[in-house]
Amino acid sequence: MPNKTFYILFVLLLFSCNKKETLKISVKNVVTGEPVAGNHISIVEIFNVSDGVSGSKTKQFYSGQTNSEGVLFVTEKFNKNRRYEIFVGKFPEKHCYLNSMGHTWYVGANTEINFEYAPCAYLKLKIENVDCIDANDQIFYRRQWLHGENYSNGVTQYGCFYFDGDYFSVPMGSHRYEWIVTKNGVSLNYDTTFYISEGGAYDMVIEY
Repeated sequence: MPNKTFYILFVLLLFSCNKKETLKISVKNVVTGEPVAGNHISIVEIFNVSDGVSGSKTKQFYSGQTNSEGVLFVTEKFNKNRRYEIFVGKFPEKHCYLNSMGHTWYVGANTEINFEYAPCAYLKLKIENVDCIDANDQIFYRRQWLHGENYSNGVTQYGCFYFDGDYFSVPMGSHRYEWIVTKNGVSLNYDTTFYISEGGAYDMVIEY
């Protein structure tokens, strides 16, 4: 009888370590909301080595592709004593934003995992002090991508400043420029918002 009781307890313990969960993994364009179909998703299981010395080991746990709605549902028995790394596959087109290539998940965590990306667009910046007074003239400017990015590092320039740069890559979507002009001790604030489509270009001109 003791052996039978031990066996039952062992089986219950074994099954209690594994819990069937359904993960919803989505991949989309964060700007348009359009799904990314056929994107490869892989899940790696990570567990500690029993000797307590060798660290952790990994093994491939699952792989699949997002459907036409950019979603992959994964229903499996996950071990609550292990963690899982979920990786999103490469995109067929060049992209200028991706919130994460991988996501750590464990039993009890949020079962919805979202990967968001944005294709590239191109921006050109021209700034000119067209009414320069003296070396004390000042302009401070910065840019924000309005789909999840904080402002870029602000830049301050003095005097009769002139800049005409080349096109550079930015994520598609809405961008906002903010600038503050100070002349004769008086500061004025300005801002503008514009949208650049995928692969498109925009010339941002600031004259002050």
